[in-house]
Parts: sequence; structure tokens; C-alpha cells
Amino acid sequence: MQGQSQQQAYDRGITIFSPDGRLYQVEYAREAVKRGTASVGIRTPDGVVLAADRQVSSSLMEPSSVEKIHKADNHVGIASAGHVADARQLVDLARRRAQGEQLRYGQTIGVETLTRAVTDHIQEYTQTGGARPFGVALLVGGIDDGEPRLFETDPSGTDYEWQAAAIGSNRNEIQEFLEENYRPDADLESGIELALRALGAADDEPVDAENVDLATIDTDDETFQTVSQERLESIVAEIDQPDAEESDE
Repeated sequence: MQGQSQQQAYDRGITIFSPDGRLYQVEYAREAVKRGTASVGIRTPDGVVLAADRQVSSSLMEPSSVEKIHKADNHVGIASAGHVADARQLVDLARRRAQGEQLRYGQTIGVETLTRAVTDHIQEYTQTGGARPFGVALLVGGIDDGEPRLFETDPSGTDYEWQAAAIGSNRNEIQEFLEENYRPDADLESGIELALRALGAADDEPVDAENVDLATIDTDDETFQTVSQERLESIVAEIDQPDAEESDE
């Protein structure tokens, strides 16, 4: 009985390590990320692609109200997986940090610097009593002096840089697909196609363009741009076409 009460103490206390060095609340936050719909980031020499599955739970819901990809600054975008409200708080933090850098120093903030500012804030919530960790992971993509950068944040407050990464549900399957199909020399259009194919990889079915958000940050103009629904439908149709031809044969 005493062992059970000790287990509950480690389980509930965000500031208490278990005997084997674990913070259970951080691990639960990671589980919350796994329950969120997937997001994918692709880094190419021509820019960064961010794509997110934003499945709408009801036909009565306005699809535009489900936001998974956000503009943090003109040259930085953020995709999320996990608790939407937690993501919104961190995106707002990133926007304030980017605006502060512009006002204070008259220059745009670096993608890595912005990511570290967000992860520092996340880490504080892993050691603060009366709080809980953020149940969300982010993909932060942008351009630093003409160089594409892509980072992932974790509920523990750790950041990782990637060439291609997935967060959210079915991460392992999508990440395996990216490892098999990613090419470092691919152009931006190929990156868009890879991101869309990766989102459908877990179900072995073509992705539904109506349930996808997609944005790019191009190295030429270093500007965050969302991809229109019409263009998404056109790209998805092109991706599906080879499969259709093979089945006819």
C-alpha cells in the first residue's frame, strides 16, 4: 500500500523524479501529442514545407476554424500536434518573441533562436509546482540567411533539428516513410508531394486535400505562404495518377 502511495506521488508531482529518473507528467504530455493528428515538416534546398492533417470531426464544423499551421513571422511557420489550446499559447509566445526582436534590434529573429525561446518556456513548465507540461509538439520551419531550417520541440523542452520529421499520431510509420523516400537534393515541389504522401502513408491511402493544411517558406523570398485548396487538390490528383495507371495495366 505504501508503494502505491509513493507511485501516486511521483505520478502527480511535476517536480518529483521517480526512483528511475522519470517525470511521469512529461511522459503523459508526450502521450497527448500522440493523440493529435499528424504534422509533417520537409526541408529542401529551396525552402521548407509544413503539412498538417486537420481532420474535421463534424460536417457542421467550419474547416477554416481548425488551425494546425501558423505564421510566426514572415520567414517562420509552425505546425503543431497535440492540444490545440497549448499550441496556440506557444505560437503566441513565438510571435511576441519575433516581434520583440524586430522592434529591439531591427532585424528578423533566427529560426534556431526562436525555437530555443519556445523550448526554454516549455522547459519551465516541467519544474514548476501547480502547473503541467504543454501537451503539444511543434515543428518550427523557416529561413536563416538563405538557409532552410527545421526544428521539432518536445514537451520536455528539448529541441531537435531535422531534414524531415513527423509529429502526432502514427509518427513511427510516417517517419519510416520519410526515411525511405526523403532526398536532400529535392526541390520545393517535390517536398510538397513528399509531405502529402507521408500524411497518407500510415493508412496506405491517398490523403484527402480537404483535410490538409500546407504552407511553404521559400528561400528566394523568405516568405511564409499557405497553399490554396485548389492547388492542394491539383497536387493530390497528380500524386494519385500513377497508381491509377498501374491498376489499369
